[in-house]
Amino acid sequence: MENADGIAAFLGVYEHGSLTAAAARLNRSLQSTSRSLLALERELGVELIHRTTRRCTPTEAGTAFYEKAKPAFEALRAAKLDAADRRVEPAGLLRIGASVQFAPAYLVPVVAAFMQRYPKVEVELALSDSFVDLIDANLDLALRIGELGDSGLRVRRLGALRRVVYGAPSYLDRAGTPGHPDELRQHACVLRTTSDADGRWPFLIDGKVRMVRVGGRFRANHTAAVTSAVAEGVGLGFAPIWQLRDLIAAGSVRPLLESYEVPPVPIHAVWSGGLRAPAKTRRFIEFLGADLKRHLP
Repeated sequence: MENADGIAAFLGVYEHGSLTAAAARLNRSLQSTSRSLLALERELGVELIHRTTRRCTPTEAGTAFYEKAKPAFEALRAAKLDAADRRVEPAGLLRIGASVQFAPAYLVPVVAAFMQRYPKVEVELALSDSFVDLIDANLDLALRIGELGDSGLRVRRLGALRRVVYGAPSYLDRAGTPGHPDELRQHACVLRTTSDADGRWPFLIDGKVRMVRVGGRFRANHTAAVTSAVAEGVGLGFAPIWQLRDLIAAGSVRPLLESYEVPPVPIHAVWSGGLRAPAKTRRFIEFLGADLKRHLP
């Protein structure tokens, strides 16, 4: 990036309000920081920072320049650091949080492959179906399924997960196959009692998401029990399709009403701290993201 020293000086003054504070942040002398900023302004032909003996304030041109220069500068800095990090083999303990259901199906095989590629990395999984605090739990990163609120965590989207209605051939032979979500009211459905949408399943009908109320004689508070009941022909279920891939491959259940599926839910990697996660964390996120892209249905 042309005149990187000048841009770094400008960003420092803009964010910290003075040349002195910017110089301290950059670990440079006040004179060097001032010269770099002035050289950038001369190069651009416009004043970016209005300086007085008491304070430094951005000009209108300075604010506009900051909004575009800041993300570009950070992206370049991150790319340079990432390139440098690739000379160093990841090592140390990597603590990962994930849901109880997702980890055995998808995460553990990826972890095993990652550990084989990077033999100096140790991995510890902390599994929970609730969103735990990363700092309190001493986690390097966690995998979160669903939409995220504003938590202050760093986030990278890794993919998206389909959710489907599914049923066993034995049930469908006995009760018939629904052709429209509204027909589920006449079917036995197996419900998970801990779900926020207990008894209401979402569908995309006429271009809009609509909740359809369902019911049945069997309920459970754990996903594995619900899935098992559906496979036994007790009724129809609703779940992320990744939870069903072995059952689908074996022919024990099959997806239904696929033309009415709602948009898939995102899966994110989240971590705390600064913009740059440690090399072991970033490398694992990249590794997992590539695997999910290949294997998620």
